[in-house]
Amino acid sequence: MSKDLRVGIIGCGFMGRAHSNAYLQVGHFFQREHKPVLKACCARLEEKDKLEKFAAAWGYESMELDWKKLVARPDIDLIDVCVPNVLHHDIVIAAAEAGKMVVCEKPLAMNVQEAEEMVAAVEKAGVANMVSFNYRRVPAIALARQIIDEGRVGRPFHYRALYNQDYTISADVPQGGMALWRLDARVAGSGVTGDLLAHSIDTAEWLNGPIQKVVAHTETFVKQRKHAESGKVEPVTIDDACMFLAIFANGSCGTFESTRYARGRKNFSTFELNGENGSVYFDLEDPHILQYFRYADPTTGRKIEDHLTGWQRIHVTNFEHPYMKNWWVPGCTIGYEHTFTNSFADFLSSLEGGPAFQPTMRTALRTQKVCDAVLASAKRGQWVELPA
Repeated sequence: MSKDLRVGIIGCGFMGRAHSNAYLQVGHFFQREHKPVLKACCARLEEKDKLEKFAAAWGYESMELDWKKLVARPDIDLIDVCVPNVLHHDIVIAAAEAGKMVVCEKPLAMNVQEAEEMVAAVEKAGVANMVSFNYRRVPAIALARQIIDEGRVGRPFHYRALYNQDYTISADVPQGGMALWRLDARVAGSGVTGDLLAHSIDTAEWLNGPIQKVVAHTETFVKQRKHAESGKVEPVTIDDACMFLAIFANGSCGTFESTRYARGRKNFSTFELNGENGSVYFDLEDPHILQYFRYADPTTGRKIEDHLTGWQRIHVTNFEHPYMKNWWVPGCTIGYEHTFTNSFADFLSSLEGGPAFQPTMRTALRTQKVCDAVLASAKRGQWVELPA
């Protein structure tokens, strides 16, 4: 017998659509006791027309124009936070204090202090919580984790990550407003570091363990932009590009780079891990493929035959691959939207006695600490150590 999980979502933009679709689809592909029910959606009064269309499109039973009223409703079990970063802190804390489960988009907060307060609130309340680092649920990335856990990469030496886009190259692109709030530091907290590299950092620490120290450089190429709301030309204070070196606790070296000024790159996120026994490589723009280089047998340590060495392109669609038994027949791919469905499937499983869900807000706090350390290093021009 199914149990309703009554969802109240705050935000009706891109991520609100992605999350709503996942709630509707998860029960069709994964057997879970809990059934998400789209109880209410919420946005600002200025977005009322957009919210009405959103509610009708996704089947929400009701609407609110004040998130505080939504959080206080007794007919809501879970609050899903899909709003700009500046609003995460207050909503998450209020939801936790109201005893609601909380789902929050990334990055967790504007800075470490806010993130620590949010973690304290959800842990004091004892409410289930998750942060939507959805790329962990790309089957090929999950397979990379499995290969690493099986010892097939061995002692890690190098980790490399890129996350590049090109949508803000034009100086005519404004900052701020509902569409481009990610370019306004007062709303976003940071630029590519929090928006893009947060994903890369979460993936890196999931695959290769904690980062110990960083040294970084950031750049803002267009120094002034018109603000979408005020119409005034204002200084741009977010980072358009960021690159940093990292030393992991396991002794491996890392390089990270992100920019929104890589002409031709739309959502180009890659990582490569090189180890003593092998390597793995992934490209988000080719998401159903994991590249794997096998050098030595993990059980014996013996090098494989010379004529069999070389990179393999693993087509991650077979039933034995992570998540894929729940989708289509082997050879048929899944896409971006499915990563959210896989995430919510795992979250529901954790409510039903399955493995504890990751990443929680405490895990996301760790990512926030790395992001803040990167920005601090870029400002100071020196290495910054992270807590153990």
